[in-house]
Amino acid sequence: MPDIKTSRNNIFSRFRRGSPKVESGKRLGLGQQILIQLFLLTISFAVIYPILWIFSLSIDSRNISRPTELTLIPPGASFQAYREVIAHPTANPVSFWQLAFNSFRLALGTSLSSVLIGVLAAYAFARFRFAGREVLMIMVLTVLMLPSIATLPALFVLLNKIVIGGFNLRNSLLGVGFAMLSGMLPFAIWNLKGYLDTIPKELEEAALIDGCNTNQAFFKIILPLAVPVLAVTAFLGFMSGWTEFAISWQFLTNPKDFTLTMALFNMIGQYAAGTPWSNFAAYSIMVALPVSVVYLFLQKYMVSGLTIGGVKG
Repeated sequence: MPDIKTSRNNIFSRFRRGSPKVESGKRLGLGQQILIQLFLLTISFAVIYPILWIFSLSIDSRNISRPTELTLIPPGASFQAYREVIAHPTANPVSFWQLAFNSFRLALGTSLSSVLIGVLAAYAFARFRFAGREVLMIMVLTVLMLPSIATLPALFVLLNKIVIGGFNLRNSLLGVGFAMLSGMLPFAIWNLKGYLDTIPKELEEAALIDGCNTNQAFFKIILPLAVPVLAVTAFLGFMSGWTEFAISWQFLTNPKDFTLTMALFNMIGQYAAGTPWSNFAAYSIMVALPVSVVYLFLQKYMVSGLTIGGVKG
C-alpha cells in the first residue's frame, strides 16, 4: 500500500508550485485612505450602535415600557435581567438550559447533516456525468429559490402522517430537523459544488497515479482542500438552526421541546408596555452570543469559503 500521507504532501506541493504569485497592490494616497477609513467607521458605527443599545437596555433596572434613548450606563444599572431570564425565561415550566440544549441539538444536527449529505451530492455533481444530472441540478436550484415558509404547509401535512406508537414526527425536534434539512440541503449542495469546481481535477488524477483509489483521493485530497467551504456551510447551517422560529412555532406543542427563539417570542406582550424590555434585551444577547463566538473562531474560513465558492457554479 502507498504511503497516503506522503502522496498527499507531494500533491499539495505540486499544487503550491503551480499556484500564481499574487503581486502587491498599488499604495493608496492619503486622501483615499482617509475616505476609506471614514466609510469603514460609518459602517462600524451602524453595526455597533444597535448592539450597544440592546446591551444598555439589558442592564437598565427600570425596565421601561417604551425604550427610546441610548444611555450606555443607565441609572441603577445591574445584571438582574440576566439572572431573571436564566431562572425563569417564560411562564412555561422549562428552564433556560433546556431551551438552549434543544436549540443546540437542532442546530448541530441540521448543520452536520447538511454538510455530510451536501458534500457527497456536490462532489457527484462536480465530478461525474450521469443521466439526469442537469435535471437534478435544476430541481435543487428550484427548491433553493423557493422561500422556506412556502413549503411549511406541505411539510406539516407530510410529517404529521408519520406516527409510530404515540410518537408524532411532526410534533418533535426530529421532525423540525427534517423540515429544516429539506431547505438547507439545496444551499449546501450549490455552495459546496461551486467550491469543488475550483479544485483542479489534476490533483485527483495525480493521487490516482500515486496509488490512491477514488475514495482515498476524495477523503485525503478533496476534503482537506475543501475545509474553508465546509466550515462556512456548517456555520451557516448552525446559525439557521439556532435562530429558527417559524417551523418550530408551527410544529411543536410540548414546552419541553421549545427552543430559545420560541421563548423569546413568548416574552412579547400584546402591547409595548406589556413587554419586559430589559429581560427581552438580556435574553436576546444570550441567544446571539453563542453564534457570535463560533463566528469569531471560524472567521478566517468564512471569507475564503464564501468568495472562492462563488467563482464557479
